[in-house]
Amino acid sequence: MAVMLVTYDLYQPGQNYPRLIKAIQTYPWARLSDTSYAIATSDSPAAVLEHLRPYVSDATNLYVLSLRKPYAGYGPEAVNDWLEESHRAG
Repeated sequence: MAVMLVTYDLYQPGQNYPRLIKAIQTYPWARLSDTSYAIATSDSPAAVLEHLRPYVSDATNLYVLSLRKPYAGYGPEAVNDWLEESHRAG
């Protein structure tokens, strides 16, 4: 499976998009920040976007990007381990 980055902006203060987060979490996932997730999927970025788009308003930026090695980052060891394992599985 490929690893994808799903990232979105919140344009309405205090809104946390619980339905969007639930939809993102239908994939194997790791949370990178408040509004960024890494997911593992065999779907294309366009298919993932189509799946998630109904859960955000027109005022929200939503991107799905392929993550490929090499990549660099600093964060929790559990997230780093998840990224490594997901890339190995793909």
